[in-house]
Amino acid sequence: MNVISRELVKLVEACEKARVHNDNKYRLKFHLMPPTGWLNDPNGLCQFRGEYHVFFQYTPFDSTGGLKLWGHYVSRDLLHWDYLGTPLMPDQPWDCHGVYSGSSFIENDQMYIYYTGNVKFPGDYDYIYDGRGSNTILTASKDGRTFSEKQCLLEMQDYPKNYTNHIRDPKITKKDGIYHMVLGARREDDHGAVLLYQSEDLIHWSYEKELTTKESFGYMWECPDLMEFDGEWFLGICPQGVKREEYRLQNIYQSGYYVGSGNYLGEYELKDFVEWDMGFDFYAPQTFVDEKGRRILIGWAGLPDIDKEYKNLTIEEEWQHALTVPRVITKQEKKLYQYPVEELKELRTSKVTLASKDKVTIEEGIFDLEITEIKTDKLQILIADGLTLQYEDNVFSMKFTGSIGAGRTERKAIVKELSSVRVLCDVSLMEVYLNDGEYVFTTRFYREDAPMTVLVDSEDSVNTLWKMKDMEVNYEK
Repeated sequence: MNVISRELVKLVEACEKARVHNDNKYRLKFHLMPPTGWLNDPNGLCQFRGEYHVFFQYTPFDSTGGLKLWGHYVSRDLLHWDYLGTPLMPDQPWDCHGVYSGSSFIENDQMYIYYTGNVKFPGDYDYIYDGRGSNTILTASKDGRTFSEKQCLLEMQDYPKNYTNHIRDPKITKKDGIYHMVLGARREDDHGAVLLYQSEDLIHWSYEKELTTKESFGYMWECPDLMEFDGEWFLGICPQGVKREEYRLQNIYQSGYYVGSGNYLGEYELKDFVEWDMGFDFYAPQTFVDEKGRRILIGWAGLPDIDKEYKNLTIEEEWQHALTVPRVITKQEKKLYQYPVEELKELRTSKVTLASKDKVTIEEGIFDLEITEIKTDKLQILIADGLTLQYEDNVFSMKFTGSIGAGRTERKAIVKELSSVRVLCDVSLMEVYLNDGEYVFTTRFYREDAPMTVLVDSEDSVNTLWKMKDMEVNYEK
């Protein structure tokens, strides 16, 4: 069994701090990143006793990944963050090969955390159909800092027999006094699905049914998330093995949601899969409802298994990946929109109004650009002489030229009408929101010596750019 102490993690973080945090041209200013090493899925997102909690899968020892544990950030305003270390370690027989993804559920003034404990048994196994333990584990906290002893609630024998060993990522919701858990899964016939369990006490769970589509939509569904808006239920998933298309489903793995027809406890048809994000770098989002009643989404600004297609140059600087900014999710008709939380506007500083084809240089490398009152069917935004955002013939595209994309080329979507564009740019990460969040594109990019420049080419629009100040992150707690 792997034995890794928190003291060892702290030592590694302390040794790497100067190099990773200071001597680093791609380090971000208003996105959460790993203190060092590798970050992937956001986990356990919640607001508890006034504090926002963001946990994340973390490998502090290697920027290319490895044994997973959980890191932990907290904030009261989504602008000032404290890093609290690594509360969940792979230290039990049920999670000895990784603390995998999971979620928080707030009840009875406690934070309940459910996650998947990964175990790989020694032997000649493929770890898909045999040789792996995917265990559902519970721990709880009364203060958001210290956690109870772990309990293993579900093991492989508790899952349906026609499923592979790939079952993971528990997420909890409550309806009519009954708790429901969804788990992402892969059937033995390579048909992705979600398993639904129910409980009356948050500890004892019984299998209820499968949520899936008639025709296979990928071989594996990760990161399931049941979301209710105005009495309608939406099911978020990350399907793997979906055929790529020209204007949608363009990444190696996808991330989006189904508009569900009916009640997920009864007749529930999944139809009309919609992507959360059309950019190069987005996966494994998770949502939660905060104390203001907002449903907020945070995603991983990255993807697994992309090395053969494009690169992340921060690997050379001993860290990799980040999280998106928090996005508020709203329902408009049958579609979910995403838009950055209002709090981020507090980071805006000096304001510049751009005329068409005016070129501005932002030395700090971070800005917030809003293009509104668009009355033209053709628009271009040129950024850092290597990234072009373009709208023409009802197609919006994000296109890289030269080395700035590190292998990224083009992503595009059919957008029948363009009314607004917002670009959040942070040193080496960009989030682009169209039509107040109807479409979103997230990407990493890597300027070498080129200055951060912005030019908007538009016949008729209002173009406003704000420089921004840094978000505060304290690593000394």
